[in-house]
Amino acid sequence: MLLEKLSNAGAVSGREKEVRKLIREAIEDNVDQLKTDVIGNLIAVKGPNKSGPRIMLAAHMDEVGLMISEITADGLLKFKPVGGFDKRVLVSKRVNIGDKNLPGIIGARPIPLQKKAERDKPVDYDNLYIDIGAKNKENAEKLVSPGDMVSFTTEFKKISANRALGKAFDDRVGCSILAELTEYDYDNPVYFVFTVQEEVGLRGAGQAAYRLKPDLALVLEGTSAADVPENKEFRYSTSLGEGPALTVRDRTIVVNKELLQELIATAEENNIPYQFRRTTAGGNDAGMINLTGEGIPAAVISLPCRYIHSPVSLLDLDDYANMKNLIYNYLLAIKRKEF
Repeated sequence: MLLEKLSNAGAVSGREKEVRKLIREAIEDNVDQLKTDVIGNLIAVKGPNKSGPRIMLAAHMDEVGLMISEITADGLLKFKPVGGFDKRVLVSKRVNIGDKNLPGIIGARPIPLQKKAERDKPVDYDNLYIDIGAKNKENAEKLVSPGDMVSFTTEFKKISANRALGKAFDDRVGCSILAELTEYDYDNPVYFVFTVQEEVGLRGAGQAAYRLKPDLALVLEGTSAADVPENKEFRYSTSLGEGPALTVRDRTIVVNKELLQELIATAEENNIPYQFRRTTAGGNDAGMINLTGEGIPAAVISLPCRYIHSPVSLLDLDDYANMKNLIYNYLLAIKRKEF
């Protein structure tokens, strides 16, 4: 399964090479054109000379992670977050460092040596480090350099008939669905865009949209599902097993109403379950695409994932199949009109 390969790969923002290579290999025989632009976006095209609205489908390749900032005298590695992260989940996690996936473990001062005030709050980044087993700074410098990116080692695994865990589902789920959609033919020109650096400021999507000038854009994203016992239902945002989530608005965009209504109609006509994203926090590439050039109508379709922006997430594989089915049917039914 492509999703498994993509989830297991490391691609912290700005270092998307490993995921880009996997996607390129998966789709190169399915598309008419394929190239990597200057910033690192992978752009594939099907039917570039066909008539009808030019459709941009986008999903980001990068994941949140860490970056080595310093090597201490005793060979431990200090680091900074790359993208939004909950530092409460970092202690004792296994990681891979740099292009060679050097193994390490995130450590902190042991509980017995901490003061009570320290135990009652998350360990700050200044008091965390990565241990690679180096004897000293000189030994560590032979293996690691400041600026090396750090990703987690969580391996994709099915844990029930329709649930799976893994890392970086935000947004490897979007990338995997997008890659699978290249297997089909469409009546319109379709641009499959795998973007970079979404987690650090939506940086790749704007360049791609400026270059392609699509008539409309759909962004495929992994989003938070907080349907867990200690949370009140109105704070769930989304729920696993209830289908892909449609966004009305978030921090970066008010979704084009006509596109949203067409997605709803497509879901209902094809008996595809769907839900609405019930919070407005956060944003994604749609916000940048929407503001590019003279403005591009955009909508967001998200896959609910529990525990995103952490070393491990959980998804529902039926939601995955329904999200792919919704986008596929929308692409088949899209009306030839101007927005």
